[in-house]
Amino acid sequence: MLQPRADMHRDGQATFLFLQGLASPFFAELGRALEARGHCVRRINFSSGDWLFWRLPSDNYRGRFDKWGAYVADYVRTHGVTDIVLFGDCRPYHVAATAAAQPFGVRFHVFEEGYLRPNWITCELGGVNGNSALPKTADEIRAVARRLPQPGRAMPSSGDMARRSLWDVAYNIANFGFPYFFPHFRSHRPHHIAVEYAGWIKKFARRAHTRREAARLNEAYTAIGVDYFLLPLQLDSDYQIRVHSPFLGVEGFMDRTIASFAAHAPAPTRLLIKLHPLDSGLINWRKYARHSARRHGVNDRLDIIDGGDLPSLIAGSRGVVLINSTVGMLSLELGRPTCAAGNAIYNFPGLTHQGGVDSFWTAPTPPDGPLMADFRRVVLHRSQINGGFFSRPAIERAIAGTIPRLEATLPAAALAAARAIRAEDSEPQELAPVY
Repeated sequence: MLQPRADMHRDGQATFLFLQGLASPFFAELGRALEARGHCVRRINFSSGDWLFWRLPSDNYRGRFDKWGAYVADYVRTHGVTDIVLFGDCRPYHVAATAAAQPFGVRFHVFEEGYLRPNWITCELGGVNGNSALPKTADEIRAVARRLPQPGRAMPSSGDMARRSLWDVAYNIANFGFPYFFPHFRSHRPHHIAVEYAGWIKKFARRAHTRREAARLNEAYTAIGVDYFLLPLQLDSDYQIRVHSPFLGVEGFMDRTIASFAAHAPAPTRLLIKLHPLDSGLINWRKYARHSARRHGVNDRLDIIDGGDLPSLIAGSRGVVLINSTVGMLSLELGRPTCAAGNAIYNFPGLTHQGGVDSFWTAPTPPDGPLMADFRRVVLHRSQINGGFFSRPAIERAIAGTIPRLEATLPAAALAAARAIRAEDSEPQELAPVY
């Protein structure tokens, strides 16, 4: 692929600036692919872990957070940045970068985990989740869907959990072992990584017991025909809760839901709380849920599961209550009534229950099936890319789908400049992938 050159930028050319990504080589491979297409690529690292997963030339931001906005504004002016690529638009560095760069007309390409899972990742222009530009009325969705072809079948893109864990450990060891390179960096994660890993070690030690317990409860709920509602928890560190909902975290939402269930759900209906599969175990959600259930008088009608088969639990429920998790998309696809307490791409009349959680227990509104099919088609065409972040085949497939998505947003002059650069470099040099 093309090597970065000092004279690479020319008038009209697109310049992609990469900010924070995941503990994955995805951004590095995407940057190489964009250079191979003749585009200018730059990167700002915020930590040693960022640097570790980026094998192209880059710049390092070592300043304080309160100076970051001015820095990125000057960087955009100096280097002629036209496009910024980032993962998660609610991270503090990314919020500040958006505010600083928007006045210059910079395009923002935001990646996230897939709205539809598995086999998909999200890439949207401008923002994701609560900041998404996807249509949010039934009339708009039907009008857009009529102009779109039926989506093709997704190629399987399962992640490699062992590899994902290894990359995560490598990223955090780099940050933990070499903090003096980036003395002012503060992670968006709420807990120190050593504390998180301690929680994971404790959780893995109980894994066999947890799986057996989850299997028994899953079988009981799906085979015996229990009348229940499902409450799948999000990660407490999820910025989608803090930024795009009225809650500050999972505990407040869970207590509010249990209180509503106690006051309005007729017996013998039960409430099944499902823990998030990537929860580190630092917070004892069982304890919080039991305490809330006892306080509201429904402890004998509440169960908690750490594991189980999510699709079967959704399909067997009377409905699903959540904040703004992507579980809502799966619930709606399965035709289950869904009540979302936060701002989500799918939370609008015709899909989710609109009467508030108190009325949900007695008269849950099911989704409009044809509308959901249209919405799924729009979401796939407008925001989803087949692939993943955590295995080599998944990354390669995701990059193959991302390049045309990014180039579709570029003006003709930028594409012409890129084609001219590709034509000048008749023997591109391959860079070894980072795996």
